[in-house]
Amino acid sequence: MTKIHKFFSALTLLILLTLTFATPAYAFDGRSGDKVIINAGDIINDDLYVGANELVMDGTVNGDVIAGGQMITINGTVNGDVMAAGQTVVINGTVTGSVRAAGAVIFFGEKAEVGKDIVGAGYSLEVRKGSVTSRDVIFGGGQILLAGDVNRNVTVGTAALEIGGNIGGNVKAEVGEANQGQAGPPPSTFTGQSTVPVPLVTPGLTIDPSAKISGNLEYTQTSDLAFPGGVVAGKVTRTTPPANQSRPVAQETAAQKVGTWTLNLIRSLVPLILIGLLLFWLFPIFFKSLSEKLQNRPWPSLGWGVIAYAAFFFALLLILFVMIFGAIIFGLLTLGSLSGTIIWLGILTLLAFIVGFVLITSFVAKIVFGATIGKWILVHANSSLAEHKFWPMVIGVAITIVVIAVISFPLIPTGFLGGLLNFAVTLFGLGAIWLWGREALTKKSANP
Repeated sequence: MTKIHKFFSALTLLILLTLTFATPAYAFDGRSGDKVIINAGDIINDDLYVGANELVMDGTVNGDVIAGGQMITINGTVNGDVMAAGQTVVINGTVTGSVRAAGAVIFFGEKAEVGKDIVGAGYSLEVRKGSVTSRDVIFGGGQILLAGDVNRNVTVGTAALEIGGNIGGNVKAEVGEANQGQAGPPPSTFTGQSTVPVPLVTPGLTIDPSAKISGNLEYTQTSDLAFPGGVVAGKVTRTTPPANQSRPVAQETAAQKVGTWTLNLIRSLVPLILIGLLLFWLFPIFFKSLSEKLQNRPWPSLGWGVIAYAAFFFALLLILFVMIFGAIIFGLLTLGSLSGTIIWLGILTLLAFIVGFVLITSFVAKIVFGATIGKWILVHANSSLAEHKFWPMVIGVAITIVVIAVISFPLIPTGFLGGLLNFAVTLFGLGAIWLWGREALTKKSANP
């Protein structure tokens, strides 16, 4: 069932991302509370956003419905898409667009009509006979009872699938073994007190004699399954699932560990020296001042490095908060386009912060520390290379990386200390950069 689990996880992530980044085109109607009811005569000419314990939508929404809660019921008409996440999601009405849902129980009643696709993930999906899906059904979860009509293709990953309706295209089903029985706890363990009864679907793949698959059928199983004659118009293909065998992990020999260690040492040392040479060539005064800052104030640099490291994550949370708060405010002011712009600017800012922080901590901070150590060693050795433009940095970076690698040598029991030393080196260099930036801002404010 490895592929099924991967399919289910990827699909759930896709749905959550879709719900997270969905933004209104122009304006939206936002509602919240313990129970939100849209009466049968109500007409909403905007996208509807709902966060409530229970939503009952009997009216008409001329836009999308984005809802999160314990019980979500759509009995009316949605002239757009439905994106829902909750314990139980029920569609009894008409949705002209697609339905994207994640929940323990997802249910489509006899009168449900979906103009485009059903995309979902959850424990149980039941599509009752009489319902119509105009395009595809894509679902990953524990069990599926598909009795309604699907005009195009069905792609699912589940332990148990039963088809009882008409499928206009192909069916591709990755299912569990038919002979494994009803294993595990009952469905109520996962679904809780759902108001929708959850059917028990036989493991594997079952096709009702009244069903009709107009295209091909492809399913996974270790042995062929028997289906009623004439239900599949196209080709039937069985794919053997990969064997789920626990193979012992081959242990590396001492020579292999040393070889890997040597290769990692070279991979760490060469890029740092090359990048350091480039930076000292382009910005010699700047990096010289950083090295002097660390040499003159080593322990304050370490302390400020810890603060800078924590400040980075605080800044990420602050940007995320401002992005969400700004999007909500402009959305409430019916400035939907500005709301979307703020979200994208926030995402770009987050990416820029993360990339910049990774580059600084992975390269710049270590180069600054290496240059400081190299200069200190050459000065105490009374070497004329101490005032050279590049040699202190090259020697210091090489010594730093080699010492970290030696402490991390795989054949000694103190290998974990290498990671701690590497982190300390990063904090020293990061703190020197922080001190330099703080003093530069202080001077700038004092001399406008």
